[in-house]
Amino acid sequence: MTFDQLANYLEKVEQTDARLKMTQQLAKLLLKLDETEIKPTLYLLQGRLAPLYQSLEFNLSEKMVLRALARLTTLHQTQTQVQTTDLFGRVDETGVLSQIQLEYKQLGDLGLLAEKTLQRLKTSLGELSILEVYQKLKEIAQTSGVGSQEKKLELLTKLLSQVSPLSGRYIIRIVLGKMRLGFGLMTLLDALSWAKVGDKTQSKLLESYYQRQADIGKLAQIYLKDGLVGLQSAYDVQVGVPVVPELCQRLNTAKEIIQKMGQVIAEPKYDGMRAQLHFNKKKQLAKVFSRSLEDLTHMFPEVKEALAFVKFESCILDAEAVGVDPTTGQIVPFQETMKRKRKYNVTELAKQLPVRFYVFDILDVNNKPLIDEPLLKRKEFLNQAFKPNNILIKTLFELIDDPVELHRFHQQMLAEGYEGVVVKHPQAKYRAGRKGWRWVKIKEAEGKTGKLNDTLDLVVMGYYLGKGKRAQFGLGAILVGVMGYNEEVLSIAKIGTGMTEDQLIELKERLDKLRTDKKPKEYHPVNKALTPDVWVEPGLVVEVAADEITQSPVHAAKVALRFPRLVRLRTDKSWEDITNINELQSISS
Repeated sequence: MTFDQLANYLEKVEQTDARLKMTQQLAKLLLKLDETEIKPTLYLLQGRLAPLYQSLEFNLSEKMVLRALARLTTLHQTQTQVQTTDLFGRVDETGVLSQIQLEYKQLGDLGLLAEKTLQRLKTSLGELSILEVYQKLKEIAQTSGVGSQEKKLELLTKLLSQVSPLSGRYIIRIVLGKMRLGFGLMTLLDALSWAKVGDKTQSKLLESYYQRQADIGKLAQIYLKDGLVGLQSAYDVQVGVPVVPELCQRLNTAKEIIQKMGQVIAEPKYDGMRAQLHFNKKKQLAKVFSRSLEDLTHMFPEVKEALAFVKFESCILDAEAVGVDPTTGQIVPFQETMKRKRKYNVTELAKQLPVRFYVFDILDVNNKPLIDEPLLKRKEFLNQAFKPNNILIKTLFELIDDPVELHRFHQQMLAEGYEGVVVKHPQAKYRAGRKGWRWVKIKEAEGKTGKLNDTLDLVVMGYYLGKGKRAQFGLGAILVGVMGYNEEVLSIAKIGTGMTEDQLIELKERLDKLRTDKKPKEYHPVNKALTPDVWVEPGLVVEVAADEITQSPVHAAKVALRFPRLVRLRTDKSWEDITNINELQSISS
């Protein structure tokens, strides 16, 4: 298939709001693909060149894309003798760039700007195949070293000169990671099922396979060729590929938990960063993945040292990464640990702020998946996983079936400086997400961060320009939302309090990288009174505290947060894992 044909399918999807119709259009596309085209196309649909866990980024800013369009225009003018020249008669790329920048301000979408630019230049080429464009994009992303930015610019300009205007729209969006198609993982899984069996009946099974090995391209390639039988025999947990992590449900009291779950395993809840550790001694592999499947190995040089203490040939450990004060040995707050996300001077920072991995689960041993084993059985394997050391620490737990005893354990953990407790069903299999009552958390005591019994993880939908003292920051408040149904975000609060000057600066910087000219398709329509001055693509998650949840005729969630306050930015979390509409009841009760 040519990339231009793919672009035409994408345009149809982009113009479609109905989820079912969108799914059917994607299914038609999938059925047209050659077997070799399936993997790259599934990645491209997500605005990527590889699975989420592989760090293959373009590292091209909007300014560089604008320069590519200006250079392409200048080259075309040179060839057609229609030139903008400077005082010395040279072709004036700077003048062209100024015109391009002005047009971008009006359009607000670099993909559309690329399309209009190519239309003006009357390019009509569309012969490059999906695989050819994919390889050229990969070459751009893999270009590194001295002069790499100029080389990337040259390669991108050349690629744009070889494609149609519509293809240019989506190539630029892929480069920037902003596809604007309005669907997520579940819609892709629905489309795969529809392509194979004509409906969504196999979507849940596909989701369960994806959760074992988070590679949508590989899953699609096997499934479209050999169906569920192929996945059963050739797709399972694999060291080096993250398992989608299990997450906690919420219950309010020890009594509720014991009534619902019976005997439980109770563990401390750390104020850290979720970390999935992959080890293979033969390959000298030691990797760290975040809860959003991002490869964070560069953040944790300690993980290479930890390989020496692992007793199995290979394994996957589930843990919490927690920074430790080297002087006192005390655990430091989450925000301190998150400083490790810097890509520079990490080795020096590791000396100033060492990290311990508190390990609470094991998912694979010597290429034998354990996720279908009960938790107590997995704990037995965990007991044998590594030698005593100061990097990997086995999380201690208690088996409890008495609500009074569970309440005591919770109070003890709070007194010792933990966030609370996590309780787990001893016989539970490991399953991704928050489905079922296998893992439940009781967090801080009421009133610590708000009168609700827990904080909420919400995605920023847009922001309002600052007034008064906040005018200097260009941001005065943010609109946030919860996850509704069908991958749709519902507005629930406008937050203008609880933000420090440093947070305002960081919010503005991060949100401007996500800004868009119109409301993203992932968002349910927003009341006119709440329309933000600037819309942003879903991408930044914030933790929010509030006094209570009240009925609201204005917000799309039909409820609103009373006195919402920003607690912190959660750059370790994916927007697809935010608090959902069904969880609100357990948080407010």
